Amino acid sequence: MSKKVAFITGVTGQDGSYLAELLLSKGYEVHGLIRRASTFNTSRIDHIYEDPHDPNPKLYLHYGDLTDGVGLTNLIREIQPTEIYNLAAQSHVMVSFTMPQYTAQVDAVGSVAILEAIRATKRDVRFYQASTSELFGSTPPPQNEVSPFRPRSPYAAAKLMAYWSTVNYREAFGIHATNGILFNHESPRRGETFVTRKITRAVAAIKNGKQKKLFLGNLDAIRDWGYAKEYVESMWLMLQQDEPSDYVVATGVGATVKDFVQVAFEHAGLDWKEFVEIDKKYERPTEVDALIGDASKAYSALGWKAKTTWDDLARLMVDADL
Repeated sequence: MSKKVAFITGVTGQDGSYLAELLLSKGYEVHGLIRRASTFNTSRIDHIYEDPHDPNPKLYLHYGDLTDGVGLTNLIREIQPTEIYNLAAQSHVMVSFTMPQYTAQVDAVGSVAILEAIRATKRDVRFYQASTSELFGSTPPPQNEVSPFRPRSPYAAAKLMAYWSTVNYREAFGIHATNGILFNHESPRRGETFVTRKITRAVAAIKNGKQKKLFLGNLDAIRDWGYAKEYVESMWLMLQQDEPSDYVVATGVGATVKDFVQVAFEHAGLDWKEFVEIDKKYERPTEVDALIGDASKAYSALGWKAKTTWDDLARLMVDADL
């Protein structure tokens, strides 16, 4: 394994782009899976993209989809990766209530497709599965690796299948397969419909006179928000361990959506109460009240600890959107 070759699904997403940067800085050859679209959807990785005609490119992009198991198997056989990071997903919780079957196909069955591809190709490869704090659902905080899973959305239920499939393939077939149970992690690259980015974009737009109101759902939901750029390092550290395991990654500090709103608006010199209104359509059919992670295992086993607090993250994101 002298030559490190990484295969990242979801490479064009927030986490995928930060992870690709990290692995390239460590000398990896990086291959990313992208979906075919009639418009360019690679904006998060355009700054690290290399022309395949260059003499020695380090980043390669491949068209594919998690619903195409045969294509994934052929691709893994061709790339011969030493590490696979499965970050691709239909990752929006609210959307999963509208598209539950698609979410299950991509998030659950898609993960199994990669695990089967590893088994079929008999590759000596280390596998990372992007799990989620949404698995804990209604379990009271703090949540760690032994807390019970009680999913409260089609997204969380699909991710639960992916989680246990990863554990099962590890135990049944000896695959070096690891689950990273990452709590909410945000950045200026966060998708624009996720609540934190929706807030910081609105702050910038309101500050510049381009928007008048921000409509949100449940302001009392508590989340443990960290900085995605830091969290991808934990993914890499997990796959450097001799033995595979499962890890919670979090800051250990919770804040409400209202707290995040207040800090974001104050940073731009605005009073959030003048601009924020509640719209019931943004409330989930089944709410997850509080997610706060206990990342003690990640600290003791990986030496990983969050550095950026949720309020500094809010200010960082507002600055980027401004």
